[in-house]
Amino acid sequence: MDHTELDKMTVSEITARYTYGTWRLQKNWKPLHIVDAEGCYFVDASGKKYLDFSAQLMCVTLGHKNQAVIKAICDQASKMPYISPGFATDVRAELSKLLLEVLPKGLDKYFFATSGTEANECAFKIARMVTGKTKIISRYCSYHGSTMGAVAATGDMRRWAMEPAGKIPGVIFAPEVDCYRCAIGHHYPECRVACVEYLEHMIEQESDVAAVIIEPVVGTNGILIPPKEYLPRLRQICDANNVILIADEVMSGWGRTGKWFALEHWGVLPDILTTAKGITSAYVPLGLCATTKKISDYFEDHYFSHGHTYEAHPMTLAPAIAAIAEYKRLNLIERTNEMGAYLGKKLHALKDKHKCVGDVRGLGLFWAVVLVKNRDSKEPFNTYKDKLSGSPLVVDKVAAEMMKSGVFVQSWVSHFIIAPPLIISKDEIDAGVKALDSALTIADNQTV
Repeated sequence: MDHTELDKMTVSEITARYTYGTWRLQKNWKPLHIVDAEGCYFVDASGKKYLDFSAQLMCVTLGHKNQAVIKAICDQASKMPYISPGFATDVRAELSKLLLEVLPKGLDKYFFATSGTEANECAFKIARMVTGKTKIISRYCSYHGSTMGAVAATGDMRRWAMEPAGKIPGVIFAPEVDCYRCAIGHHYPECRVACVEYLEHMIEQESDVAAVIIEPVVGTNGILIPPKEYLPRLRQICDANNVILIADEVMSGWGRTGKWFALEHWGVLPDILTTAKGITSAYVPLGLCATTKKISDYFEDHYFSHGHTYEAHPMTLAPAIAAIAEYKRLNLIERTNEMGAYLGKKLHALKDKHKCVGDVRGLGLFWAVVLVKNRDSKEPFNTYKDKLSGSPLVVDKVAAEMMKSGVFVQSWVSHFIIAPPLIISKDEIDAGVKALDSALTIADNQTV
């Protein structure tokens, strides 16, 4: 195709034809052309404005165009856009000092990557080097990234296309924590949290387990919140068996659940914490792998066999410093609890009104609305296989109807992930819930 023909194509057409749309069939992909974004809204090429009810990929926690973060990026670009990670920089030292303040106490050695995926890859390597063991226990209904190690530890269908290569040796899966649809057929609290006890059985039977990786509050796969006993008991199990506990807080960190990090709700300290997304409000790609002193001490006399060109990249660190300052200045951790309670009340009211809503659950500004074909059986409208085959999904139809009303929400197989920017107002929450309320009639009409 020559340039004359290219010039006749729209931005959306060029994007669909020459770039890959991720996690989807490429056929019939028609990405919406976005030209601007500010606060809790983004704007398409026609000038239509959309409320960002999921903070894009649950990552634009400060909202769009936060001026302090933008200024930090510009200032760093003028000062020092890049230096290799073997050197010390002001920005690296300053961010490290801030992390000592906001991360759970005891996590005091850091590796800076450029994504949550890379942070998890680093965590796996550290766990295997420190313990001398190989196996990683993950859980079904989890997502830990898209590179070969991280996707191998991903419990949902995003792993399937990579198998057998995607299932690298040494990754095994435990039951997810889903008290709405228990994978092992129990009911809380009578179950005495059997799902976590089964993890101990797995560790004992496998004998070579280096680490357990969990999302303290599961993200994409449905905002699954563990019972109060689960995480403290998991910490005990890992300690008793010399197993490293990795907490993937890529999505649940940075105030999303009403704490700086979700694990703080249960008072549990992991051996390794990974995070990304909200650390810069996604303005610049930055991932973090944070470890305890016990972990880092091992490498005083053992080779740290990990690193890459963009590790501790100055352009990624500066906006993180500004973002942390903005979380504090705007009092967003505390504010998230207030706005989250307001949002939760509104979403629970939808369950009373719509027979298609099977469950509503959340923490802070991190919520899921689960759709079901039948409330009694809890049968979902769609499954992973429907998603992979490109079959029309009911949640996508509802989300498309909301877009017509100017509200964007992330849908996944048979639920919605509602995680707006932490700066959202009550009026904006009302507008988002109103659009969802109206669009849910599409799903109501398909219930049995």
